[in-house]
Amino acid sequence: MNNSNTSGCSCSGGCCPQPEKRLVKIEFLYLDLSVCERCQGAESNLDAALREVASVLGAAGYAVQVDKINVTTPELAIRHEFESSPTIRVNGKDIALEVHETLCQECGDLCGTETQCRSWVYEGEEYAEPPKAMIISAILKEVFGGGQPTATEKKPYVLPENLAAFFAGLQSRQEQ
Repeated sequence: MNNSNTSGCSCSGGCCPQPEKRLVKIEFLYLDLSVCERCQGAESNLDAALREVASVLGAAGYAVQVDKINVTTPELAIRHEFESSPTIRVNGKDIALEVHETLCQECGDLCGTETQCRSWVYEGEEYAEPPKAMIISAILKEVFGGGQPTATEKKPYVLPENLAAFFAGLQSRQEQ
């Protein structure tokens, strides 16, 4: 008995037209990767999370685009509506519902002023870096439904005082 299908192709060899992949856009915004352990840890955990969900997303017809954005000026912060460092967004939505911040010694040393960087609350616990499970959960919720509700009224963006002080400190150090 011949089990070959001669009436149509069901291969994955590229002879059949493949549906266009839907795009999942991930943004990783940060102040510094050279000394800030929070930013370094967030990047590492994001990379690990993406490695784990890549096959599931690919199998479901999604392609992932990751934009890593070093926010080095107030103008870039304003352009990207940067609230706190580091930030991870999935399809434009911050993976953290609320911004929590704690003192960041490395960023403070970098700019010469006390700086608060993001801390992450996941399942009732606070972390200095976003846990990999938090990132995976946020990606899957956004892609497969049940994602975070979108705000009905968006507030105008204002550069947070903490970031303004950070950039002013950097500028002052560069001028010395």
